[in-house]
Amino acid sequence: MGPSVILGDIVALLLACLLFGGLMARFGQSPILGYLLAGMLLGGAGSLDVIVSGHEIEAIAELGVALLLFSIGLEFSFARVRELGTKALIGGVVQVTVTVVAAAVLGNFFGLPFREAVAFGIMISLSSTAVVLRMLMERAEVEMPHGRNSLAVLLTQDMAVVPLALLMAVLGGEGGVSQVAGAITHLLIMMVALVAGLFLITKLSVLMLGTLTLHRNRELTIVFAVVMGLGAAWASSALGISPALGAFLAGMLLGSSAFATQVRADISSIRVVLLTLFFGSAGMVADPMWMLNNWGLVVVVTAMVTLGKALLIWGIFQALGHTVRVASATGVCLAQIGEFAFVLGTIGQSSGAVTSETYSLIVSVAIVSFFLTAFAVPLAPRIGGRIARILGGETLLPNSQESLAKYPEVVVIGFGPAGQIAAMPLVEFGDRVTVIDMNRLSVKEAHRLGFKGIVGDATQDEVLEHAHIERAKAVVISIPHHLSAIAILEHVRAHAPHTPVFVRSRYQKFTDDFEIHGAIVIGDEKEVGRSLAGHLEAWVAAVLRPDSDAVVEESTADRS
Repeated sequence: MGPSVILGDIVALLLACLLFGGLMARFGQSPILGYLLAGMLLGGAGSLDVIVSGHEIEAIAELGVALLLFSIGLEFSFARVRELGTKALIGGVVQVTVTVVAAAVLGNFFGLPFREAVAFGIMISLSSTAVVLRMLMERAEVEMPHGRNSLAVLLTQDMAVVPLALLMAVLGGEGGVSQVAGAITHLLIMMVALVAGLFLITKLSVLMLGTLTLHRNRELTIVFAVVMGLGAAWASSALGISPALGAFLAGMLLGSSAFATQVRADISSIRVVLLTLFFGSAGMVADPMWMLNNWGLVVVVTAMVTLGKALLIWGIFQALGHTVRVASATGVCLAQIGEFAFVLGTIGQSSGAVTSETYSLIVSVAIVSFFLTAFAVPLAPRIGGRIARILGGETLLPNSQESLAKYPEVVVIGFGPAGQIAAMPLVEFGDRVTVIDMNRLSVKEAHRLGFKGIVGDATQDEVLEHAHIERAKAVVISIPHHLSAIAILEHVRAHAPHTPVFVRSRYQKFTDDFEIHGAIVIGDEKEVGRSLAGHLEAWVAAVLRPDSDAVVEESTADRS
Protein backbone atom coordinates (compact mmCIF):
# COMPACT_ATOMS: atom_id res chain seq x y z
CA MET A 1 0.00 0.00 0.00
CA GLY A 2 1.49 3.33 -1.08
CA PRO A 3 2.30 6.24 1.26
CA SER A 4 -0.28 8.44 -0.48
CA VAL A 5 -3.08 6.02 0.42
CA ILE A 6 -2.01 5.85 4.08
CA LEU A 7 -1.62 9.64 4.25
CA GLY A 8 -5.05 10.13 2.70
CA ASP A 9 -6.62 7.76 5.23
CA ILE A 10 -4.92 9.55 8.13
CA VAL A 11 -6.17 12.94 6.92
CA ALA A 12 -9.68 11.57 6.41
CA LEU A 13 -9.77 10.01 9.87
CA LEU A 14 -8.41 13.14 11.58
CA LEU A 15 -10.92 15.31 9.71
CA ALA A 16 -13.78 13.06 10.80
CA CYS A 17 -12.44 13.08 14.38
CA LEU A 18 -12.33 16.87 14.25
CA LEU A 19 -15.93 17.13 13.07
CA PHE A 20 -17.40 14.50 15.38
CA GLY A 21 -15.21 15.55 18.33
CA GLY A 22 -16.34 19.15 17.89
CA LEU A 23 -19.96 18.02 17.68
CA MET A 24 -19.64 16.03 20.92
CA ALA A 25 -17.95 18.96 22.66
CA ARG A 26 -20.75 21.23 21.47
CA PHE A 27 -23.26 19.05 23.32
CA GLY A 28 -21.14 18.83 26.46
CA GLN A 29 -19.72 15.37 25.74
CA SER A 30 -16.10 14.25 25.69
CA PRO A 31 -14.47 14.63 22.24
CA ILE A 32 -13.21 11.06 22.67
CA LEU A 33 -16.75 9.89 21.97
CA GLY A 34 -16.60 11.75 18.66
CA TYR A 35 -13.27 10.14 17.79
CA LEU A 36 -14.70 6.67 18.47
CA LEU A 37 -17.81 7.42 16.41
CA ALA A 38 -15.67 8.76 13.56
CA GLY A 39 -13.71 5.52 13.49
CA MET A 40 -16.90 3.46 13.63
CA LEU A 41 -18.39 5.42 10.73
CA LEU A 42 -15.35 5.43 8.43
CA GLY A 43 -13.65 2.14 9.09
CA GLY A 44 -15.66 -0.13 11.35
CA ALA A 45 -17.29 -3.31 10.20
CA GLY A 46 -20.52 -2.51 8.40
CA SER A 47 -19.47 1.16 8.07
CA LEU A 48 -18.81 3.35 5.01
CA ASP A 49 -15.47 1.52 4.63
CA VAL A 50 -13.62 4.72 3.71
CA ILE A 51 -10.43 3.72 5.58
CA VAL A 52 -8.52 0.90 3.87
CA SER A 53 -5.17 1.16 5.67
CA GLY A 54 -6.53 0.41 9.13
CA HIS A 55 -3.61 -1.73 10.30
CA GLU A 56 -1.05 0.90 9.31
CA ILE A 57 -3.01 3.60 11.17
CA GLU A 58 -3.24 1.38 14.25
CA ALA A 59 0.55 0.97 14.21
CA ILE A 60 1.01 4.76 14.07
CA ALA A 61 -1.67 5.30 16.71
CA GLU A 62 0.15 3.01 19.15
CA LEU A 63 2.86 5.68 19.30
CA GLY A 64 0.22 7.93 20.86
CA VAL A 65 -0.36 5.38 23.62
CA ALA A 66 3.40 5.24 24.21
CA LEU A 67 3.59 9.05 24.54
CA LEU A 68 0.51 9.06 26.78
CA LEU A 69 2.14 6.60 29.18
CA PHE A 70 5.41 8.52 28.91
CA SER A 71 3.66 11.74 29.99
CA ILE A 72 1.80 9.88 32.78
CA GLY A 73 5.15 8.56 34.01
CA LEU A 74 6.43 12.14 34.15
CA GLU A 75 3.70 12.91 36.71
CA PHE A 76 4.82 10.24 39.16
CA SER A 77 7.10 12.02 41.58
CA PHE A 78 7.11 10.75 45.14
CA ALA A 79 5.90 14.14 46.37
CA ARG A 80 2.89 14.00 44.03
CA VAL A 81 1.95 10.53 45.22
CA ARG A 82 2.28 11.52 48.90
CA GLU A 83 -0.03 14.50 48.37
CA LEU A 84 -2.87 12.21 47.34
CA GLY A 85 -2.82 10.32 50.63
CA THR A 86 -2.15 6.70 51.50
CA LYS A 87 -5.79 5.74 51.92
CA ALA A 88 -6.81 6.89 48.46
CA LEU A 89 -3.91 5.04 46.84
CA ILE A 90 -4.73 1.89 48.81
CA GLY A 91 -8.31 2.27 47.61
CA GLY A 92 -7.07 2.27 44.02
CA VAL A 93 -5.03 -0.91 44.49
CA VAL A 94 -7.93 -2.69 46.20
CA GLN A 95 -10.37 -1.56 43.50
CA VAL A 96 -8.27 -2.91 40.63
CA THR A 97 -7.57 -6.21 42.39
CA VAL A 98 -11.15 -6.87 43.54
CA THR A 99 -12.61 -5.85 40.16
CA VAL A 100 -10.35 -8.26 38.28
CA VAL A 101 -11.15 -11.14 40.67
CA ALA A 102 -14.92 -10.48 40.81
CA ALA A 103 -15.25 -10.06 37.05
CA ALA A 104 -13.18 -13.18 36.42
CA VAL A 105 -15.41 -15.25 38.71
CA LEU A 106 -18.63 -13.90 37.15
CA GLY A 107 -17.28 -14.24 33.63
CA ASN A 108 -16.30 -17.86 34.26
CA PHE A 109 -19.72 -18.49 35.80
CA PHE A 110 -21.43 -17.20 32.64
CA GLY A 111 -19.40 -19.47 30.39
CA LEU A 112 -16.14 -17.71 29.56
CA PRO A 113 -12.97 -19.86 29.73
CA PHE A 114 -10.95 -19.06 32.85
CA ARG A 115 -8.13 -17.20 31.06
CA GLU A 116 -10.55 -15.14 29.01
CA ALA A 117 -12.62 -14.41 32.12
CA VAL A 118 -9.50 -13.04 33.83
CA ALA A 119 -8.71 -11.00 30.71
CA PHE A 120 -12.29 -9.64 30.80
CA GLY A 121 -11.77 -8.58 34.42
CA ILE A 122 -8.49 -6.88 33.53
CA MET A 123 -10.10 -4.85 30.76
CA ILE A 124 -13.03 -3.58 32.83
CA SER A 125 -10.98 -2.86 35.98
CA LEU A 126 -9.68 0.49 34.68
CA SER A 127 -11.63 3.74 34.49
CA SER A 128 -11.16 6.60 32.02
CA THR A 129 -8.39 9.00 33.03
CA ALA A 130 -8.89 11.06 29.85
CA VAL A 131 -12.65 11.53 30.26
CA VAL A 132 -13.02 11.81 34.05
CA LEU A 133 -10.06 14.11 34.77
CA ARG A 134 -10.98 16.41 31.92
CA MET A 135 -14.53 16.79 33.24
CA LEU A 136 -13.39 17.28 36.84
CA MET A 137 -10.91 19.95 35.73
CA GLU A 138 -13.52 21.77 33.64
CA ARG A 139 -15.82 21.85 36.69
CA ALA A 140 -12.98 22.79 39.12
CA GLU A 141 -13.75 19.68 41.19
CA VAL A 142 -10.33 18.00 41.13
CA GLU A 143 -9.56 19.31 44.61
CA MET A 144 -12.93 18.43 46.06
CA PRO A 145 -12.86 15.27 48.20
CA HIS A 146 -14.42 13.03 45.54
CA GLY A 147 -12.14 14.62 42.93
CA ARG A 148 -8.99 13.86 44.91
CA ASN A 149 -10.15 10.28 45.50
CA SER A 150 -10.86 9.89 41.78
CA LEU A 151 -7.45 11.30 40.88
CA ALA A 152 -5.68 8.91 43.27
CA VAL A 153 -7.56 5.88 41.92
CA LEU A 154 -6.98 6.92 38.30
CA LEU A 155 -3.25 7.36 38.88
CA THR A 156 -3.11 4.00 40.62
CA GLN A 157 -4.94 2.45 37.68
CA ASP A 158 -2.51 4.09 35.26
CA MET A 159 0.37 2.53 37.17
CA ALA A 160 -1.46 -0.79 37.10
CA VAL A 161 -1.60 -0.73 33.29
CA VAL A 162 1.96 -2.02 33.12
CA PRO A 163 1.58 -5.17 35.28
CA LEU A 164 -1.89 -5.77 33.82
CA ALA A 165 -0.43 -5.64 30.30
CA LEU A 166 2.20 -8.18 31.36
CA LEU A 167 -0.50 -10.39 32.85
CA MET A 168 -2.59 -10.07 29.68
CA ALA A 169 0.39 -11.17 27.57
CA VAL A 170 1.06 -14.13 29.87
CA LEU A 171 -2.60 -15.25 29.81
CA GLY A 172 -2.34 -15.95 26.10
CA GLY A 173 0.60 -18.35 26.54
CA GLU A 174 0.11 -22.07 26.22
CA GLY A 175 1.21 -24.61 28.80
CA GLY A 176 0.78 -25.34 32.47
CA VAL A 177 1.79 -23.54 35.64
CA SER A 178 5.53 -24.11 35.15
CA GLN A 179 5.47 -22.64 31.64
CA VAL A 180 3.48 -19.62 32.82
CA ALA A 181 5.85 -19.14 35.78
CA GLY A 182 8.80 -19.35 33.41
CA ALA A 183 7.27 -16.75 31.11
CA ILE A 184 6.67 -14.40 34.04
CA THR A 185 10.24 -14.91 35.30
CA HIS A 186 11.61 -14.15 31.83
CA LEU A 187 9.52 -10.99 31.60
CA LEU A 188 10.64 -9.85 35.07
CA ILE A 189 14.31 -10.36 34.15
CA MET A 190 13.84 -8.39 30.95
CA MET A 191 12.01 -5.68 32.90
CA VAL A 192 14.86 -5.38 35.41
CA ALA A 193 17.32 -5.09 32.55
CA LEU A 194 15.11 -2.46 30.91
CA VAL A 195 14.83 -0.42 34.13
CA ALA A 196 18.60 -0.55 34.68
CA GLY A 197 19.32 0.50 31.10
CA LEU A 198 16.76 3.30 31.12
CA PHE A 199 18.03 4.55 34.48
CA LEU A 200 21.55 4.97 33.13
CA ILE A 201 20.37 6.51 29.86
CA THR A 202 18.02 9.01 31.53
CA LYS A 203 20.65 10.08 34.06
CA LEU A 204 23.20 10.68 31.29
CA SER A 205 20.58 12.44 29.16
CA VAL A 206 19.53 14.76 31.99
CA LEU A 207 23.18 15.63 32.67
CA MET A 208 23.72 16.44 29.00
CA LEU A 209 20.46 18.36 28.73
CA GLY A 210 21.36 20.34 31.84
CA THR A 211 24.37 21.87 30.06
CA LEU A 212 22.18 23.31 27.31
CA THR A 213 20.36 26.64 27.36
CA LEU A 214 16.82 25.38 26.87
CA HIS A 215 15.36 28.87 26.93
CA ARG A 216 17.30 29.56 23.71
CA ASN A 217 17.01 26.09 22.15
CA ARG A 218 13.37 25.13 22.69
CA GLU A 219 13.39 22.46 19.98
CA LEU A 220 15.88 20.42 22.01
CA THR A 221 13.33 19.43 24.64
CA ILE A 222 10.90 18.28 21.96
CA VAL A 223 13.53 16.13 20.27
CA PHE A 224 14.70 14.86 23.65
CA ALA A 225 11.16 13.91 24.71
CA VAL A 226 10.35 12.06 21.49
CA VAL A 227 13.68 10.21 21.53
CA MET A 228 13.24 9.16 25.17
CA GLY A 229 9.55 8.22 24.96
CA LEU A 230 9.55 6.41 21.63
CA GLY A 231 13.10 5.10 22.11
CA ALA A 232 12.11 3.46 25.39
CA ALA A 233 9.02 2.00 23.70
CA TRP A 234 11.20 0.53 20.95
CA ALA A 235 13.72 -0.88 23.46
CA SER A 236 11.02 -2.59 25.52
CA SER A 237 9.43 -4.02 22.37
CA ALA A 238 12.81 -5.40 21.29
CA LEU A 239 13.09 -7.16 24.67
CA GLY A 240 9.67 -8.73 24.25
CA ILE A 241 7.93 -6.38 26.68
CA SER A 242 4.99 -4.07 26.03
CA PRO A 243 6.16 -0.81 24.40
CA ALA A 244 3.84 1.06 26.76
CA LEU A 245 5.86 -0.27 29.72
CA GLY A 246 9.12 1.14 28.41
CA ALA A 247 7.57 4.53 27.71
CA PHE A 248 6.02 4.66 31.19
CA LEU A 249 9.29 3.73 32.92
CA ALA A 250 11.25 6.32 30.93
CA GLY A 251 8.74 8.99 31.92
CA MET A 252 8.82 7.94 35.56
CA LEU A 253 12.62 8.06 35.66
CA LEU A 254 12.55 11.55 34.16
CA GLY A 255 9.70 12.65 36.43
CA SER A 256 11.99 13.80 39.23
CA SER A 257 14.18 15.91 36.92
CA ALA A 258 13.83 19.66 36.55
CA PHE A 259 12.83 19.25 32.91
CA ALA A 260 9.78 17.01 33.49
CA THR A 261 7.18 19.79 33.26
CA GLN A 262 8.57 21.28 30.05
CA VAL A 263 9.05 17.87 28.42
CA ARG A 264 5.42 17.00 29.16
CA ALA A 265 4.22 20.32 27.75
CA ASP A 266 6.35 20.05 24.61
CA ILE A 267 5.05 16.61 23.60
CA SER A 268 1.42 17.45 24.35
CA SER A 269 0.58 18.51 20.77
CA ILE A 270 2.18 15.41 19.23
CA ARG A 271 0.50 13.21 21.83
CA VAL A 272 -2.93 14.74 21.14
CA VAL A 273 -2.69 14.03 17.41
CA LEU A 274 -1.49 10.45 17.89
CA LEU A 275 -4.06 9.74 20.61
CA THR A 276 -6.80 11.09 18.35
CA LEU A 277 -5.66 8.55 15.77
CA PHE A 278 -5.63 5.88 18.48
CA PHE A 279 -9.23 6.48 19.52
CA GLY A 280 -10.27 6.76 15.89
CA SER A 281 -8.61 3.43 15.11
CA ALA A 282 -10.19 1.95 18.26
CA GLY A 283 -13.58 3.01 16.92
CA MET A 284 -12.75 1.22 13.68
CA VAL A 285 -12.60 -2.00 15.69
CA ALA A 286 -16.19 -1.47 16.85
CA ASP A 287 -18.94 -3.00 14.79
CA PRO A 288 -22.16 -0.92 14.79
CA MET A 289 -24.12 -3.82 13.34
CA TRP A 290 -22.79 -6.12 16.06
CA MET A 291 -23.90 -3.59 18.68
CA LEU A 292 -27.39 -3.41 17.17
CA ASN A 293 -27.71 -7.18 16.84
CA ASN A 294 -26.52 -7.69 20.43
CA TRP A 295 -28.00 -4.58 22.02
CA GLY A 296 -29.56 -6.56 24.86
CA LEU A 297 -26.22 -8.09 25.86
CA VAL A 298 -24.52 -4.68 25.60
CA VAL A 299 -27.17 -3.05 27.83
CA VAL A 300 -27.03 -5.81 30.47
CA VAL A 301 -23.22 -5.92 30.63
CA THR A 302 -23.02 -2.10 30.70
CA ALA A 303 -25.48 -1.99 33.62
CA MET A 304 -23.63 -4.73 35.52
CA VAL A 305 -20.22 -3.15 35.00
CA THR A 306 -21.36 0.40 35.81
CA LEU A 307 -23.37 -0.46 38.91
CA GLY A 308 -20.86 -3.08 40.05
CA LYS A 309 -17.87 -0.72 39.87
CA ALA A 310 -19.79 2.12 41.50
CA LEU A 311 -20.88 -0.11 44.41
CA LEU A 312 -17.40 -1.60 44.79
CA ILE A 313 -15.67 1.79 44.90
CA TRP A 314 -18.34 3.11 47.30
CA GLY A 315 -17.73 0.17 49.64
CA ILE A 316 -13.94 0.54 49.49
CA PHE A 317 -13.96 4.23 50.38
CA GLN A 318 -16.58 3.70 53.06
CA ALA A 319 -14.28 1.10 54.61
CA LEU A 320 -11.39 3.59 54.40
CA GLY A 321 -13.34 6.07 56.54
CA HIS A 322 -14.83 8.45 53.97
CA THR A 323 -18.37 9.72 54.25
CA VAL A 324 -21.26 8.15 52.34
CA ARG A 325 -21.52 11.29 50.23
CA VAL A 326 -17.86 11.33 49.17
CA ALA A 327 -17.63 7.57 48.68
CA SER A 328 -20.78 7.58 46.53
CA ALA A 329 -19.61 10.52 44.40
CA THR A 330 -16.25 8.82 43.85
CA GLY A 331 -18.00 5.63 42.75
CA VAL A 332 -20.19 7.55 40.28
CA CYS A 333 -17.13 9.23 38.74
CA LEU A 334 -15.18 5.98 38.24
CA ALA A 335 -17.95 3.58 37.17
CA GLN A 336 -17.04 3.45 33.46
CA ILE A 337 -14.58 1.34 31.44
CA GLY A 338 -11.46 3.32 30.53
CA GLU A 339 -9.60 3.93 27.29
CA PHE A 340 -6.84 1.53 28.31
CA ALA A 341 -9.34 -1.30 27.82
CA PHE A 342 -8.64 -0.86 24.10
CA VAL A 343 -4.88 -1.12 24.69
CA LEU A 344 -5.18 -4.17 26.93
CA GLY A 345 -7.73 -5.74 24.59
CA THR A 346 -5.34 -5.33 21.66
CA ILE A 347 -2.59 -7.04 23.68
CA GLY A 348 -5.04 -9.77 24.68
CA GLN A 349 -6.09 -10.36 21.09
CA SER A 350 -2.52 -10.58 19.83
CA SER A 351 -1.61 -13.02 22.63
CA GLY A 352 -4.75 -15.10 22.11
CA ALA A 353 -6.23 -14.42 25.55
CA VAL A 354 -9.24 -12.53 24.18
CA THR A 355 -11.53 -13.54 21.32
CA SER A 356 -12.83 -11.02 18.81
CA GLU A 357 -16.35 -11.50 20.21
CA THR A 358 -15.30 -10.56 23.75
CA TYR A 359 -13.26 -7.62 22.46
CA SER A 360 -16.27 -6.33 20.47
CA LEU A 361 -18.36 -6.54 23.64
CA ILE A 362 -15.78 -4.60 25.67
CA VAL A 363 -15.47 -1.89 23.00
CA SER A 364 -19.26 -1.57 22.78
CA VAL A 365 -19.70 -1.38 26.56
CA ALA A 366 -16.86 1.16 26.84
CA ILE A 367 -18.46 3.45 24.26
CA VAL A 368 -21.84 3.31 25.99
CA SER A 369 -20.25 3.87 29.40
CA PHE A 370 -18.41 6.95 28.06
CA PHE A 371 -21.77 8.45 27.10
CA LEU A 372 -23.16 7.71 30.57
CA THR A 373 -20.08 9.22 32.24
CA ALA A 374 -20.60 12.52 30.45
CA PHE A 375 -23.94 12.86 32.27
CA ALA A 376 -22.96 11.19 35.56
CA VAL A 377 -19.77 13.06 36.55
CA PRO A 378 -21.40 16.54 36.69
CA LEU A 379 -24.13 15.05 38.89
CA ALA A 380 -21.76 13.06 41.14
CA PRO A 381 -21.79 15.45 44.16
CA ARG A 382 -25.59 15.73 43.98
CA ILE A 383 -26.02 11.96 43.65
CA GLY A 384 -23.63 11.45 46.57
CA GLY A 385 -25.59 13.87 48.73
CA ARG A 386 -28.90 12.21 47.88
CA ILE A 387 -27.54 8.74 48.70
CA ALA A 388 -26.14 10.09 51.98
CA ARG A 389 -29.57 11.46 52.93
CA ILE A 390 -31.27 8.19 52.02
CA LEU A 391 -28.79 6.10 54.00
CA GLY A 392 -28.56 8.62 56.83
CA GLY A 393 -24.84 9.12 56.27
CA GLU A 394 -22.86 12.15 57.36
CA THR A 395 -22.97 14.86 54.70
CA LEU A 396 -20.39 17.17 56.24
CA LEU A 397 -16.79 17.06 55.14
CA PRO A 398 -14.57 14.99 57.41
CA ASN A 399 -11.38 16.44 58.68
CA SER A 400 -7.89 15.38 57.70
CA GLN A 401 -8.56 12.84 55.01
CA GLU A 402 -10.40 15.39 52.88
CA SER A 403 -8.19 18.40 53.41
CA LEU A 404 -6.75 20.11 50.40
CA ALA A 405 -3.16 19.80 49.34
CA LYS A 406 -0.64 22.57 49.83
CA TYR A 407 -0.84 25.04 46.96
CA PRO A 408 1.26 28.06 46.04
CA GLU A 409 0.51 31.41 47.61
CA VAL A 410 2.39 33.24 44.83
CA VAL A 411 3.60 32.17 41.38
CA VAL A 412 6.54 34.14 39.98
CA ILE A 413 6.98 33.77 36.22
CA GLY A 414 10.45 34.78 35.09
CA PHE A 415 13.27 34.74 37.62
CA GLY A 416 15.92 36.93 36.07
CA PRO A 417 17.35 39.93 37.97
CA ALA A 418 13.98 41.74 38.02
CA GLY A 419 12.07 38.66 39.17
CA GLN A 420 14.61 37.87 41.88
CA ILE A 421 14.47 41.41 43.28
CA ALA A 422 10.65 41.36 43.18
CA ALA A 423 10.54 38.02 45.01
CA MET A 424 12.77 39.07 47.92
CA PRO A 425 9.79 39.98 50.17
CA LEU A 426 8.47 36.42 49.63
CA VAL A 427 11.51 34.53 50.95
CA GLU A 428 9.85 33.98 54.33
CA PHE A 429 7.07 31.97 52.63
CA GLY A 430 9.51 29.37 51.28
CA ASP A 431 7.95 26.58 49.22
CA ARG A 432 4.60 28.36 49.20
CA VAL A 433 6.11 30.37 46.33
CA THR A 434 6.50 28.69 42.92
CA VAL A 435 8.93 30.03 40.32
CA ILE A 436 8.63 29.23 36.60
CA ASP A 437 11.55 29.95 34.29
CA MET A 438 13.12 28.38 31.20
CA ASN A 439 16.61 29.05 32.51
CA ARG A 440 17.86 26.16 34.64
CA LEU A 441 20.25 28.42 36.59
CA SER A 442 17.39 30.77 37.52
CA VAL A 443 15.36 27.83 38.84
CA LYS A 444 18.42 26.67 40.78
CA GLU A 445 18.59 30.12 42.39
CA ALA A 446 14.88 29.83 43.28
CA HIS A 447 15.57 26.52 45.02
CA ARG A 448 18.44 28.15 46.92
CA LEU A 449 16.03 30.76 48.26
CA GLY A 450 13.64 28.03 49.40
CA PHE A 451 11.08 28.42 46.60
CA LYS A 452 9.64 25.68 44.46
CA GLY A 453 11.05 25.84 40.94
CA ILE A 454 9.79 24.60 37.57
CA VAL A 455 11.84 24.61 34.38
CA GLY A 456 9.16 25.41 31.82
CA ASP A 457 7.69 27.80 29.29
CA ALA A 458 4.80 29.59 30.97
CA THR A 459 3.24 30.48 27.62
CA GLN A 460 2.15 26.83 27.48
CA ASP A 461 -1.06 26.05 29.33
CA GLU A 462 0.15 22.70 30.69
CA VAL A 463 3.06 24.35 32.51
CA LEU A 464 0.70 26.75 34.30
CA GLU A 465 -1.69 23.92 35.15
CA HIS A 466 1.17 21.93 36.64
CA ALA A 467 2.01 24.93 38.83
CA HIS A 468 -1.65 25.03 40.03
CA ILE A 469 -1.98 28.61 38.85
CA GLU A 470 -5.72 28.52 39.58
CA ARG A 471 -4.95 28.17 43.32
CA ALA A 472 -2.41 31.00 43.56
CA LYS A 473 -3.35 34.10 45.56
CA ALA A 474 -1.12 36.31 43.41
CA VAL A 475 0.91 36.02 40.21
CA VAL A 476 4.02 37.99 39.23
CA ILE A 477 5.04 38.13 35.55
CA SER A 478 8.50 39.63 35.26
CA ILE A 479 9.64 38.49 31.81
CA PRO A 480 10.70 41.38 29.52
CA HIS A 481 9.24 40.14 26.22
CA HIS A 482 5.93 41.90 25.63
CA LEU A 483 4.11 39.31 23.48
CA SER A 484 5.14 36.40 25.71
CA ALA A 485 3.99 38.29 28.80
CA ILE A 486 0.61 39.00 27.15
CA ALA A 487 0.21 35.33 26.21
CA ILE A 488 1.01 34.27 29.78
CA LEU A 489 -1.38 36.86 31.20
CA GLU A 490 -4.20 35.58 28.97
CA HIS A 491 -3.58 31.99 30.13
CA VAL A 492 -3.50 33.11 33.77
CA ARG A 493 -6.78 34.96 33.35
CA ALA A 494 -8.36 31.86 31.79
CA HIS A 495 -7.44 29.80 34.87
CA ALA A 496 -7.67 32.47 37.57
CA PRO A 497 -9.84 35.38 36.40
CA HIS A 498 -9.90 37.18 39.77
CA THR A 499 -6.32 36.62 40.99
CA PRO A 500 -4.17 39.77 41.35
CA VAL A 501 -1.47 39.76 38.64
CA PHE A 502 1.59 42.02 38.82
CA VAL A 503 3.20 42.48 35.40
CA ARG A 504 6.47 44.04 34.34
CA SER A 505 6.16 46.22 31.23
CA ARG A 506 9.48 46.97 29.61
CA TYR A 507 8.10 49.89 27.60
CA GLN A 508 5.44 52.40 28.60
CA LYS A 509 3.57 52.04 25.29
CA PHE A 510 2.58 48.45 26.21
CA THR A 511 0.99 49.38 29.54
CA ASP A 512 -2.56 49.52 28.15
CA ASP A 513 -2.21 46.00 26.71
CA PHE A 514 -1.67 44.65 30.22
CA GLU A 515 -4.19 46.86 31.98
CA ILE A 516 -7.11 45.74 29.80
CA HIS A 517 -6.53 42.24 31.25
CA GLY A 518 -6.83 43.63 34.76
CA ALA A 519 -3.13 43.46 35.59
CA ILE A 520 -1.24 45.75 37.96
CA VAL A 521 1.51 47.13 35.71
CA ILE A 522 4.98 48.18 36.80
CA GLY A 523 6.75 49.88 33.89
CA ASP A 524 10.49 49.66 33.43
CA GLU A 525 10.69 53.14 31.93
CA LYS A 526 8.75 54.72 34.82
CA GLU A 527 10.76 52.89 37.46
CA VAL A 528 14.04 53.73 35.74
CA GLY A 529 12.91 57.33 35.40
CA ARG A 530 12.00 57.50 39.11
CA SER A 531 15.32 55.93 40.09
CA LEU A 532 17.25 58.32 37.84
CA ALA A 533 15.28 61.27 39.22
CA GLY A 534 16.04 60.20 42.78
CA HIS A 535 19.76 59.83 42.15
CA LEU A 536 19.84 63.08 40.17
CA GLU A 537 18.01 64.96 42.92
CA ALA A 538 20.54 63.72 45.47
CA TRP A 539 23.39 64.79 43.23
CA VAL A 540 21.85 68.21 42.65
CA ALA A 541 21.37 68.70 46.39
CA ALA A 542 24.96 67.68 47.11
CA VAL A 543 26.74 69.41 44.24
CA LEU A 544 24.81 72.10 42.40
CA ARG A 545 22.73 73.69 45.13
CA PRO A 546 25.66 74.72 47.41
CA ASP A 547 27.44 76.27 44.42
CA SER A 548 24.24 78.01 43.36
CA ASP A 549 23.86 79.53 46.85
CA ALA A 550 27.44 80.76 46.71
CA VAL A 551 26.93 82.29 43.27
CA VAL A 552 23.72 83.99 44.46
CA GLU A 553 25.48 85.48 47.51
CA GLU A 554 28.39 86.68 45.35
CA SER A 555 26.03 88.37 42.89
CA THR A 556 24.18 90.08 45.73
CA ALA A 557 27.46 91.46 47.14
CA ASP A 558 28.50 92.79 43.73
CA ARG A 559 25.19 94.59 43.33
CA SER A 560 25.63 96.18 46.76
